[in-house]
Amino acid sequence: MKHLIIISTLFLVACGGGQEQDKAKRLEQLKADQAKINTEIRTLEAELVKEGKGNKDKLRDVVVTPVATGKFVHYIEIQGKVEADQNVTVTAKMPGTVTKVSAEVGQEVRAGQVLAEMDKEAISKGIDELKQQMVFVTDVYNRQQNLWNQKIGSEIQYLTAKNNKEALEKKLITLNEQQDMALIKSPISGVIDEVYAKVGQPAAPGAPSFRVVNFSDLKARAEVAEINASKVKKGNPVQVNFPDLNDSTMGTVNYASKVINPMTRTFFVEVPLKSGKAEYRPNSVAILKVSDYTNDKAITVPIRLVQNAEDGMYVLVAEDKGGKLVASKKIITLGNSYNGVAEVKSGLTLGDKLITVGYQNVNIGDLLKVN
Repeated sequence: MKHLIIISTLFLVACGGGQEQDKAKRLEQLKADQAKINTEIRTLEAELVKEGKGNKDKLRDVVVTPVATGKFVHYIEIQGKVEADQNVTVTAKMPGTVTKVSAEVGQEVRAGQVLAEMDKEAISKGIDELKQQMVFVTDVYNRQQNLWNQKIGSEIQYLTAKNNKEALEKKLITLNEQQDMALIKSPISGVIDEVYAKVGQPAAPGAPSFRVVNFSDLKARAEVAEINASKVKKGNPVQVNFPDLNDSTMGTVNYASKVINPMTRTFFVEVPLKSGKAEYRPNSVAILKVSDYTNDKAITVPIRLVQNAEDGMYVLVAEDKGGKLVASKKIITLGNSYNGVAEVKSGLTLGDKLITVGYQNVNIGDLLKVN
């Protein structure tokens, strides 16, 4: 009985396995037939299109743009900042206590203008005393000189009087210089940007008392990658954008450094900014768009239209074949590209009808309907 059950089971399994194998073979056969049919359909459709007998319902709606020449500019974009050549921290020339502050934030000052004064009472008293001595010493010298001119008196008396007078004159000059050092002066013409000096507080050399900035001498400075060393040069046109100000200005590269920074592999460029723009502030962000290539008669295409194939990059154009517009492939060679637009070096000619809308649904050889 057991043997009968085992034999029956094996028979059923064998039958089931055979059925499964038949289904797999049948599926493979159907797929092969389907691929063959699809190939024949595409071949017949292509032949009908060539003969001008394509189905009207198969027309592809597209928009075309005639190929024309125009100006193409390639830019190198780099981020930099605004700098001022005359951005000076003013300090005292000698230590002392501030007795008077004569300038305030935002005030325009000229070079040499006194911004603050320090305690100079002791120096002033010394000058007054020295001036009194000068009166006496000068009188003695004049008398000795008159006597010496008359051949009266000794030469040593004359020379002593002269030496005393000259020594006091030099000492008076020194004291006047010390008194002048007690005045904190602006070394440049510009605007007071910060005031640190306070009446009653000490001031000393090296400690900031004021900041003076000359806003008429600003520049944009940026670091450029070494790979662009041959492209970015003195005289290149530059568009300087200020994103925080929503403003821009045109300029030219005034200087491009010749030395590459070994740490960052960059070199710096400077672009002078137009004077009179108070909004341009030192250390604010500036985006430099350096023009390194320009073609006034370039053929350009949007990069989104460029497709790749085994034989190269191409675009689709509408060509008139027997009174019908048909999609054709144009192999092209691209040059520089910027901001989604590429320069076409070869492959397109003036007047070619470039398919700019609907190209995604178009195959080579499709009949077209231009909207």
